[in-house]
Amino acid sequence: MRTALFRPVIAMITLTVLAATAGCGTDAPPASPVRFDDGPKAGAALHTSTKGRHSLVQWPSRPITFTEQRRVGGAGRNTPIGMTTLHGPKSGFTGKVWVWAPPEYYDKRNADKGFPVMEALPGAYGYPVNYWIGSDLKLQENLAQWSKDGTSLPFIVVMPVLNPDNKQYYDGSDIPGRPKIGTWLSQDVPDLVRQNFRTLKTRDAWAIMGSSSGGFAALKNVLQNPGTFKVAIPNGPDIVPDSPLWNGHAREERENNPEALARRLIARGGPPVYLAFQDGSQEHTVLPKVHRFIAQYGRGPVRTRLQIVPGGTHSAATYVRGLGEGTMRWVSAHMQGPTA
Repeated sequence: MRTALFRPVIAMITLTVLAATAGCGTDAPPASPVRFDDGPKAGAALHTSTKGRHSLVQWPSRPITFTEQRRVGGAGRNTPIGMTTLHGPKSGFTGKVWVWAPPEYYDKRNADKGFPVMEALPGAYGYPVNYWIGSDLKLQENLAQWSKDGTSLPFIVVMPVLNPDNKQYYDGSDIPGRPKIGTWLSQDVPDLVRQNFRTLKTRDAWAIMGSSSGGFAALKNVLQNPGTFKVAIPNGPDIVPDSPLWNGHAREERENNPEALARRLIARGGPPVYLAFQDGSQEHTVLPKVHRFIAQYGRGPVRTRLQIVPGGTHSAATYVRGLGEGTMRWVSAHMQGPTA
């Protein structure tokens, strides 16, 4: 099932890997270092001191230097995407992470403001790269344009690898005896963003998006960690765990099942989470499962919306279209924008 669903995505990953490695021979120029923020500037710190402890801004605590991967053109105004290898202190897992800040982040008028964050997860194995960095999908270019048009908030985007290898699926979870990918995605990666960017001290400013297997991880993580993420954008997602690595760990598998997590969140009455499902109209295998999940669990604190992309398939290109056809407007309406 997964192999058939992921064929378009795997092809896209291959193209992205080739694009990312092109020109990396001995004669290629060295990649440029990128530093996104060095913490509070004197003027900004003075300005926000009037708000004191009531400020929502979380200033960078331990900024590092990233390696530039590419520049985002168009409305992206030549802003850089940077990459680093993160040694996750909480998960113990080491993997690559790519980051991007929108053009508004660099504007002087926003120097004292924190920004919302979107964690973007790929489909298939999501290793060794995250295909959302690719210039073919233009995720960042589109987000910049939608922000300029007023149909989306300006998001910082963080794009980690989804799996520790390309041989097994780990369901974005802490499977016993395996790398703690759940902790990596829900704690280590967000901590890296907080250490390097002006973010906000509220879950209202955190979203997680993913496609296919990454869509499952996004759905599961917002239901499992509603104190961290308020919004998920599950694109063509799996609904229940199905990694063979769960064999012998039935209890832990249930603890990472979005259906069980949704029932638990509904029973305790919140906090509210917003699930912006996206599917192509031709996703005949996935779409009925999404409809059933919404019918069963889209109530109480579990707020849902489904964007069906006409003629769309199980592909990242379809989901980018959906983002611009209403999803980002709905998501942004339920999130905190840049503020001091």
